[in-house]
Amino acid sequence: MERSLLWKSLMAVVACLVMAFTLGAGFVNAAAVGQELSNPQLRDASDQPATMPDFGTHVLAVTYADTSASDFGDPLNDAIKEKKYSKDVFRGLGVANMKDSLVPNFIIRKKVKEKIEKYKSTILTDPDHILPKAWSLGDCKGKSVFVLIGKDKKIKYLRYTDKNNPWSNVEINAVLKAVDDLIAKK
Repeated sequence: MERSLLWKSLMAVVACLVMAFTLGAGFVNAAAVGQELSNPQLRDASDQPATMPDFGTHVLAVTYADTSASDFGDPLNDAIKEKKYSKDVFRGLGVANMKDSLVPNFIIRKKVKEKIEKYKSTILTDPDHILPKAWSLGDCKGKSVFVLIGKDKKIKYLRYTDKNNPWSNVEINAVLKAVDDLIAKK
């Protein structure tokens, strides 16, 4: 009886240690401000290989979302568009998370082409979680992920938005200030 209690206690301690190690390792591998990023090969709207234009030469604002979360980033993206940042120093772009989308890829690509034409914007596609893997973004399903990247290729601001965690005016203003500050740096 006593051995059984000791055994159960030991197993509980081991289980707690395994959980703590696993959770800790997950946070170590999570994207964070200051992390240097790569420019992975994604796809364009025609399913051709493409990388992010101006990566490492401009301040980049990247929004990564699946079809269920595509509108969550709109308040920030609209505020950025209103600022009319110079294309010589800033680029905003979207990346469609096709892997987590319920809509078939050919329909997503058609919609992406329409939005590119309508808004004269850059939108790439990610059919296989290439970006979350390369940047350690974790689970992006149902989320709009905003990443502000400096010319030094490092994350300057990172935020996951979903239906329960929308953008606030304070956060939007903080991003706009961060973009202004990054552009002002020579």
